[in-house]
Amino acid sequence: MARPDLNLLVTLDVLLDEGSVARAARRLRLSPSAMSRALQRLRETTGDPLLVRAGRGLVPTPRAIELRQRVGELVEEVEAVLRPAERLDLQRLARTFTLRTSDGFVENFGPALITRIASQAPGVRLCFVQKPDRESAPLREGTVDLETGVVGERTGSELRTQALFRDRFVGVVHREHGLGEGKITPARYAAGRHILVSRRGLDKAPLDIDEALKPLGLERETAVIVGGFSAALALARSSDLIATVPERHTEALRAGMFSFPLPVALSPITVSLLWHPRLDADPAHRWLRSLVRDVCAGQGSD
Repeated sequence: MARPDLNLLVTLDVLLDEGSVARAARRLRLSPSAMSRALQRLRETTGDPLLVRAGRGLVPTPRAIELRQRVGELVEEVEAVLRPAERLDLQRLARTFTLRTSDGFVENFGPALITRIASQAPGVRLCFVQKPDRESAPLREGTVDLETGVVGERTGSELRTQALFRDRFVGVVHREHGLGEGKITPARYAAGRHILVSRRGLDKAPLDIDEALKPLGLERETAVIVGGFSAALALARSSDLIATVPERHTEALRAGMFSFPLPVALSPITVSLLWHPRLDADPAHRWLRSLVRDVCAGQGSD
């Protein structure tokens, strides 16, 4: 059976309401002949005359009377579906958003984000999950609403992205570390024992530090490999190891420690917000994106 023309529902609703081809045509801004053709199509589709002549007017058949209320309700539902979303009422919004973030984001930006949400939309709950890789499947599958990170080759091309802030890598040691005294040269930096941060446990740094040290004839000694920035900073805080971490991303985690600019030139990174396009127009999701952007913009400086 061929799929019926759902536009005929609107025509039928108006015809049954007006009981007149001429009046229905005026209401729908059609010519009387076009409305007559539409009525004929409705008769063929339903297998019922629907409206029959009685004197100078038309009267509904029993089948038309039976359909009148159902058709009206269906048209109202369709109009409601196609109508633009109502204005977002944050005080009544009850929803859980899942954010997948890199290590350090929750500790640094989470408190301010939670405080703003509590004041604007107390019924909203956040679920933060760790980001073990750059795969975009969780966003595509809908298990994650938002993600933060550096856009790279493995980022899905269909995803929406928006820059949050620029960051740079810094070296970090405990307060009494010897690097805290005097100028930190490439040689002094390389001579220390280092913590490598690698989510996959690789034996090569994902940064360009070692490449920048090579022309100087220098090489770092990697003493330990950890899976995140918080673990690296915890080790550096209680040992003589040197951690190299993004500055803004780990500001809260580095409290009470000695941080210093790297003595070699590295390109800055851009931390971005990522989401799937199906959530582009969702009012609540747009509000949350705006909130994350505001919180990140107000935390520190570029």
